[in-house]
Amino acid sequence: MSFSSKQHYRVIVIGGGQAGLAMSYHLSRNNIDHVVLEKNTIAHAWKTQRWDAFCLVTPNWQCQLPGFSYPGNDPKGFMLRDDIVAYVENYAKKISAPVREGVAVTRLKREEDGRFLLTTTSGEMSADQIVLAVGGYHIPNIPRMAERIDTSITQIHSSAYRNPGQLPPGDFLVVGSGQSGCQIAEDLHLAGRKVHLAVGSAPRCPRVYRGRDAVEWLDDLGQYDLPVDKHSLKEKVRKNANHYLTGRDGGRDIDLRKFALEGMRLYGRLQDIKNGVLTFADDLIADLDNADRVYNGICGLIDDHISKAGIEAPAGAHYEPVWQPSGIPTELNLANSNIKSIIWTTGFRSDWSWIELPMFDGAGYPTHTRGITSVDGAYVLGLPWLYTWGSGRFVGVGRDAEYIAASIVQKGVKRETADRPASVAYVDSAA
Repeated sequence: MSFSSKQHYRVIVIGGGQAGLAMSYHLSRNNIDHVVLEKNTIAHAWKTQRWDAFCLVTPNWQCQLPGFSYPGNDPKGFMLRDDIVAYVENYAKKISAPVREGVAVTRLKREEDGRFLLTTTSGEMSADQIVLAVGGYHIPNIPRMAERIDTSITQIHSSAYRNPGQLPPGDFLVVGSGQSGCQIAEDLHLAGRKVHLAVGSAPRCPRVYRGRDAVEWLDDLGQYDLPVDKHSLKEKVRKNANHYLTGRDGGRDIDLRKFALEGMRLYGRLQDIKNGVLTFADDLIADLDNADRVYNGICGLIDDHISKAGIEAPAGAHYEPVWQPSGIPTELNLANSNIKSIIWTTGFRSDWSWIELPMFDGAGYPTHTRGITSVDGAYVLGLPWLYTWGSGRFVGVGRDAEYIAASIVQKGVKRETADRPASVAYVDSAA
C-alpha cells in the first residue's frame, strides 16, 4: 500500500521489545488503532547484547507478559538467551502485534495542533498520543579514562562480550560488579581464565533460602508490587544497582569472596588511570560487607515472614564471610601484569536527545507518574522502577502497560473515523 508523505496513527508505540509488545496487547484489547515502531528487530537487545551463556536471573514463572505466561515445563528454571528471544518473538506473533521493524525514530516533537510529529527512516508520521517503550539503556557507558589505556590491550563493553574465546589469551580485568559484571567474571572464571575484578557497591541476594528460591519468598512478601512512592528511598531507588546472583546451571549465589579463594583478584572501585597505572579506591572491604549485609537482610526479612505466618520451612543460616581482604593493592601497573583484555561492565547511558518535548528533569530523566509524563498524551514504559520493582521485568511491565492503556482510553482515543484529519492519510494498524 502507498502512503502519503505523512502517515497518521491514533497511537504510536516506539520500541518493539517486551514493553512495546505489552503496550500493543493492551491497546488491541481496547480496540485502539496503533503501530509499534522498532528500529531494529523484535528482541534485538536480547539477541545482540547478551553473552552466550546468559540466562535469566529471575525464575521462568515470572515471565508473565500479558496474555502469554511462560509456556514451558520448567517454571522454576532460568531461560537461556535463545529461549528468551524465542519467548519474546513468539509473543509478538501470538498477539499479532502491528510491529514495523527497521523503522527508527530520529526526531519527536509536538505540532501546533497538538499532534505528535515523528521523523523516521520511513518518512514522517504523526500521532494523537505516543508511548516511549525504549527503556533507559541506550548507549554503552565506558568512562573516558579508558582512552588512556594503551591500544595493545583489548577493551570492550559488556554488551559486546560473548565468550572468553573472543578475546586474546591473557588475564582479564572486569570493571564493575553489578549483575552483568559478576556473571561475566564468573563466566571467565569457570573457563579457567585469570580474572581481576574491580568491585562496586552493588548488593547481592540469596538464590535459595529456607527451602525456596528467594524470588518466591519476595514475591509472597509483595516486594515486586511495592510502588515507588511507598519505598523508603522513594524515587531515588531508581538509581540503585540490582542485586547480583545467577540462574546459571539451575541457579546459585554469586559469592565474590569464594571467587577470591579460588584465585580471582578483587580490588576496590576503579578511580583513575595514569601512565598505564590503575588506581583503586580503598573500599573493597566496605563494599563486600555491604553486599553481605543486604544478603542477610533479605534472609532476615524471609525469617520474619515465615515466623509471622507460621509457615513450615527448613532452617536457614545467614551468610558468614569465607574470605577477608588483606593487603589488597590500590594500584595496578598494566605493564607489569598479564592483563590483555578489559571488559567494562559499567552500564548504559540514556539518550533522549531526539525527543523535543518538555518532559525531562534536570538530570534528563522523564518526569512521569506511573508512566504518564508531564506532557499530555506522552507516556513512558519499561523503565526500571517505573512504578514497582517489577516494572522493568517480564513480571510487571504488563501491569504498567494496562494502566497507560486505561489513560489513553480515558482520553477518548478509540477506533473511530469521524475525526480523522483530511490533510493526512490515516493508516490502519492492520495495514
